[in-house]
Amino acid sequence: MQAIINRLTLIVLDSVGIGELPDAEKYGDKGSNTLANTARAVGGLNLPNLGRLGLGNILAIEGVPPVKQPLAAYGRMAEASAGKDTTTGHWEIAGLLLERPFPVYPHGFPPEIIEPFEKRIGRPVLGNRAASGTAIIEELGEEHIKTGYPIVYTSADSVFQIAAHEEVIPVNELYGMCRVARELLTGPHAVGRVIARPFVGKPGAFKRTDRRRDFSLPPPAPTVLDLLTQNGFSVLAVGKIEDIFAGRGITEAIHTKDNMDGVDRTIACMRRLERGLIFTNLVDFDMLYGHRNNPRGYAAALEAFDRRLPEILSAVRPDEVLIITADHGCDPTTSSTDHSREYVPLLVYGPLVEPGVNLGTRSTFSDVAASVAEFFGLSYPRGTSFVREVVIR
Repeated sequence: MQAIINRLTLIVLDSVGIGELPDAEKYGDKGSNTLANTARAVGGLNLPNLGRLGLGNILAIEGVPPVKQPLAAYGRMAEASAGKDTTTGHWEIAGLLLERPFPVYPHGFPPEIIEPFEKRIGRPVLGNRAASGTAIIEELGEEHIKTGYPIVYTSADSVFQIAAHEEVIPVNELYGMCRVARELLTGPHAVGRVIARPFVGKPGAFKRTDRRRDFSLPPPAPTVLDLLTQNGFSVLAVGKIEDIFAGRGITEAIHTKDNMDGVDRTIACMRRLERGLIFTNLVDFDMLYGHRNNPRGYAAALEAFDRRLPEILSAVRPDEVLIITADHGCDPTTSSTDHSREYVPLLVYGPLVEPGVNLGTRSTFSDVAASVAEFFGLSYPRGTSFVREVVIR
């Protein structure tokens, strides 16, 4: 099989879902539609560049009408894996499907986890319950400063989160605690991610910093990233991609501060990488606005990305394809503060891509993995490639 392109840029707009999946009710997500509900809540979204690609042709979104001649191929994808978290979504995009969701702990972590963790780190913990990250820091931050005990909490997602003030527990020590937790959380307690949540400030004015770090389970089988690196292609991971894949199948990691830094770093990679994959995650939609039920902030972040999109499009080379998608939903208009089980958008753009092709509803995110492989002249065993549907003949 011959390679069709030399470079592919894959951008994941974290949590930008596009409507509830048929089984959403089982996950408590009936009625969730991150894009459409956010648009409705703010009186319409101003996304002219995503609109020109065909975003409004996928679904009715207030302020983003369908266009007669979309510049990209467009469609939506269903999640075949069980779950609705970041790791599950990204792994499926890269070709791995999970039959069982990662474990969750709505009532906190059991003694068989917490007790050995406290023994290993040499101190007790505070919290140990499901909570909003910002709320539990405000509630327990002062006690944490007085005692030096880390704040442990979780959410409806499969996460073990450790928050610590940077002046009380230095960031590198916090990372060490996360590595301990990661070692302990195996077997039936193998959560998807252990997350370091450093913060600064004083009681009443605490602020989380950009030195968050995720410690994910390593993928249980090879992904399309491994396939690419094994065949001599570079894989540049922008944002938290390296953390999500535990460094597997990645040749260079570029960590970012926020969405706009992520866009800057992605464009910089596009200007220098000759051959391979640029895989970017833009997390602010999810982390700053979805989980905090802030539709106005969510809308503003979408519009900020849309304003930068022309820079990305202009950096696409003649031998390159750009794919824009998401990993799950996180509807900021519902009562839930957690991820939502949703379809995700699929936009495929480039000089070699037939504009306006309707890719319909794909049955799995892994169609991206199969397509990435075929674009580079390789074959991946999971997913159905859409390459032959979109490439100009």
